[in-house]
Amino acid sequence: MESDAILVPGDSTSTSVKDLKGRNIAVAKGSSAHGQILVTLAAEGLTTKDVTLTQKRVDAWAVWDPYTSQAEQEAGARVLTDGRGKANGYTFQVASREALDSPGRSEAIKEFVKRYSQAQRWADTHHEEWAQAWAAETGLKIEVARAAVARGVDLSVKLGDEVIESEQELADAFTADGTLPGKVDFRKFVDTRFAGELS
Repeated sequence: MESDAILVPGDSTSTSVKDLKGRNIAVAKGSSAHGQILVTLAAEGLTTKDVTLTQKRVDAWAVWDPYTSQAEQEAGARVLTDGRGKANGYTFQVASREALDSPGRSEAIKEFVKRYSQAQRWADTHHEEWAQAWAAETGLKIEVARAAVARGVDLSVKLGDEVIESEQELADAFTADGTLPGKVDFRKFVDTRFAGELS
């Protein structure tokens, strides 16, 4: 995912992920950016033992849009690497089993999923309108919102084997790093009953 990135200051001497060895990387623990760090480092033969994950003084920052665009525009940061081919960029709608098993709540969730998917498809074909609305709602500078939207709008996808396997890879990376205390079977958390609402 292009909008998930590892940023470095504009004047950083780092030109590749391997240059981060021995450096400090800012990341929100347990976030998608943390997952991207794990798989990106592994792809380069490194682990979190080769870097320091911190929220103090840092040499790099693993983050996602709109913060990626904001840091590039307002702080002169540059993208060292992005998540394409590594981080999947998926986000998930989460509901309790109790809510899913309640006919009224389940129907409301179904309607929410349908409308959310429609809104994402609209944003994907109305970039300027979406950027204007996003900026107005959040206080982002319009230039930042436009840059973030230009990288691509998140679109709903069905929870098929490809998504499940990609998320399992991420869960396994967290387990291998010790962030998760044991093996997680992501498939056990998947419910596909609303897949038909995404078309």
